[in-house]
Amino acid sequence: MKTPKRIQPLVDEGLVDEVISQLMSGKEATVYVVRCGEDIRCAKVYKEAEKRSFKQAVVYQEGRKVRNSRRARAMEKGSKFGREQMEEAWQSAEVDALFRLAHAGVRVPTPFGCFDGVLLMELVTDSEGHVAPRLNDVSFSAEQAIHDHGLVMTYVKRMLCAGLVHGDLSEFNVLVDANGPVIIDLPQAVDAAANNHAKWMLERDVNNMTQYYGQYAPELLKTQYAKEMWALFEAGQLKPDTQLTGKFTEVLVDADVNAVLDEIQAAYDEAQERKLRLQEANEGY
Repeated sequence: MKTPKRIQPLVDEGLVDEVISQLMSGKEATVYVVRCGEDIRCAKVYKEAEKRSFKQAVVYQEGRKVRNSRRARAMEKGSKFGREQMEEAWQSAEVDALFRLAHAGVRVPTPFGCFDGVLLMELVTDSEGHVAPRLNDVSFSAEQAIHDHGLVMTYVKRMLCAGLVHGDLSEFNVLVDANGPVIIDLPQAVDAAANNHAKWMLERDVNNMTQYYGQYAPELLKTQYAKEMWALFEAGQLKPDTQLTGKFTEVLVDADVNAVLDEIQAAYDEAQERKLRLQEANEGY
C-alpha cells in the first residue's frame, strides 16, 4: 500500500522498509502492519491532539512528572510550545509504560521506539501467525475464562506494584495470543501514587475485565480484586508475589454525595464510550 505521510520519514531513515496494510484505526491512533528488515512489526501513528476523541486527557496526565522545568512551566501555561511538549509527553508515555511493564512481568507488546509520533512495536500474532484477535472477539469456556481472568488480575497487580494504572483497560485493549492475554494501548496510563483519580480508574479497569470474563464464569462477578489491591497498595503491602483472594470486607463510612454523583456520571460516560467502541468494532476497526 502507499506509505502514509507520517511513516515516510521512518522509511527514509531505514527504520521501516515497507508498509504492508492498515491494521486498525481508533480514537487515538491508526495502526499499520510494517516490515522492518526480516521482521513484521506494527507502527502506531498517533493522531494529532485536536483529532483525537480520547476524552478528559487532562485527567490522565495529572501527576506526570516533567524533569525539565521550562517544559513544565510551558505545559502549565498552555502556550504553543507547552502544547507541543504535552503532545510529545503523551506519545512517549506509552513507550515508557511498555518498557516499565515488560520489566515488571506484564505481558505487553515489545516496543522498539517512538519516532516523530510513530511508535514501532511488536506485532502480536496467534499460533498461525495471523494478527492476534482482541479479547472482544474471543469466546471462552468457564474454565478458560477463570484462568485468563486470573492472569489479567496478576498483570493489573504487577502494574500497580510498578506504580501504574492502565486507566482505559477493557476487552478492546487486550489481545489474545497462544499464551493468553496481552495488554495494549497505554498512552493514558496514570501514576498510581500521584493521580487523584487512580483508585477509581483501577476499579473501572478491573470491573471491565471481570464483567467480560464473567459472561462465561458468573462466579467471577462476586470478586473484589480492585478493592483488595488498592487497600494493600495504600498500606504498602502489595508486592508482585502477593497472593490475591478476590475478597474484601468494606468499612462503612458516611457517604460523600458529590463523590457518588461523580461516580454515577463516570459510569454513564463509560457506558457511552463502550457503546461507541462496540459500534466501531462492528464496523471493522
